[in-house]
Amino acid sequence: MEDKKQDKEKKAEKSDEQKKIDELTEALKRLQAEFENHKKRVARENSEFAKCASEQLVKKLLPVLDSFEQALKNKNSKEFVSGVELIYSQLFSILKEEGLNHIDCRGKKFDPYSQEVLLQEESDRDHVVLEELQKGYTLNGKVIRTAKVKIGKTREEK
Repeated sequence: MEDKKQDKEKKAEKSDEQKKIDELTEALKRLQAEFENHKKRVARENSEFAKCASEQLVKKLLPVLDSFEQALKNKNSKEFVSGVELIYSQLFSILKEEGLNHIDCRGKKFDPYSQEVLLQEESDRDHVVLEELQKGYTLNGKVIRTAKVKIGKTREEK
């Protein structure tokens, strides 16, 4: 009789344990589903944010587009060059507002993190930028395009 009683107790313990396992499994499944929904929601929100940011930039650039159209109407006049210069400054000021900056490198020591050497020329100023062949830019402090430069190289004496 005692064996039957112990068996019943063991079965009761097992069923209690199984109930707890089932409860925890259900809770885990709910948590996983909530997490998946959260990931999808965040991805959707990030996509919407990127679209909104692009929209704001495009809205800022529309006056530049209008200015180009106006300049192209007068392409045979003397005002064309000054119009294009105005458009350049207008475009650069908009991009500067967005965090774009020119990498100033002429006359400075060569920096491999923000500059790329295309040419070397014999000079008394070793590893100094002599000429900027293409401008480099940073966006909010991050280099997005290295400057293409020509640097000086002292002649090695034999």
